[in-house]
Amino acid sequence: MEANVRWVLLTALAPIAWGANYWVTHAYLPADRPLWGAALRALPAGLLLLALARRRPHGAWWWRSALLGLLNTAVFFVLLYLASQLLPTSTAATVMAASPLAMLLTAWALAGQHPHRSHLAGAVVGLAGVALTVLGAGSGLDRAGLAASAGAMLVSSVGYVLAARWREGADPLAATAWQLTAGGLLLLPLAAGAEGAPPPLHGPTLFAFGYVTLAATALAFACWFTGLRHLPAATVGLLGLLNPLTGVLLGTVLDGDELGPRQGLGLALVVVGILLGRPRPRTGTGTGTGTGTPATATGAGLPGKRVP
Repeated sequence: MEANVRWVLLTALAPIAWGANYWVTHAYLPADRPLWGAALRALPAGLLLLALARRRPHGAWWWRSALLGLLNTAVFFVLLYLASQLLPTSTAATVMAASPLAMLLTAWALAGQHPHRSHLAGAVVGLAGVALTVLGAGSGLDRAGLAASAGAMLVSSVGYVLAARWREGADPLAATAWQLTAGGLLLLPLAAGAEGAPPPLHGPTLFAFGYVTLAATALAFACWFTGLRHLPAATVGLLGLLNPLTGVLLGTVLDGDELGPRQGLGLALVVVGILLGRPRPRTGTGTGTGTGTPATATGAGLPGKRVP
């Protein structure tokens, strides 16, 4: 029992770190450097996880890592960065919390994976919660930020379907390291060409990038995959709810985001939708060894990922 509690606490660090990432990006990282912001998040974390995994891509995993790195790291991190900058922290966290439900519908559309009725009900309830939150914010929300959130969910959902098909031949930690590294390498020339020199890394910006890279990416994924090895999949999935809850809490307390009855009801519907749509444990298996997400996270997108 005590061992399970320790694994739960360790695993919970991942969604909490991902939820706080919205606020850190919104408050401390430069709004005009999304390409550099994504590159400086992905590449150092990928190299660190690569050193931990001690495995290089092999065979088809060279081009798979490049494609998944483009979708799940390069494009996804840039869009997530833009959404975090353009939307209030609580709104960005709530909208992106619907990613697991978007992945469910994408898998149905692209891979013919027919969801259970309860999963469909969860998708409908969760999307209704997002709509209620967005509409409840009135006309003050940035349309580009909402488009970035929708694009991030779409691209990570497609990446999830591909990653779920390509699970053979790579453990989740190694596959994530390859994708982060590939995505970071793809972003470097684009960032240099489009945004010039990297942003100055000093003071709060340096600490913010350190948090995003080390805590919200490298450490978070390591904790998440450790939890997948030692806890039931349903338990890990429920812990993912700490992601939007952390983002909403930080946005409300630190940024003064409005959390009226309509926004609160919308968030509650998102949580209910995720609970309804969570993976069902298979008969005869006691623990989760799955590689699909955050998302769900995260997300993710990456194998085993929920939305970061």
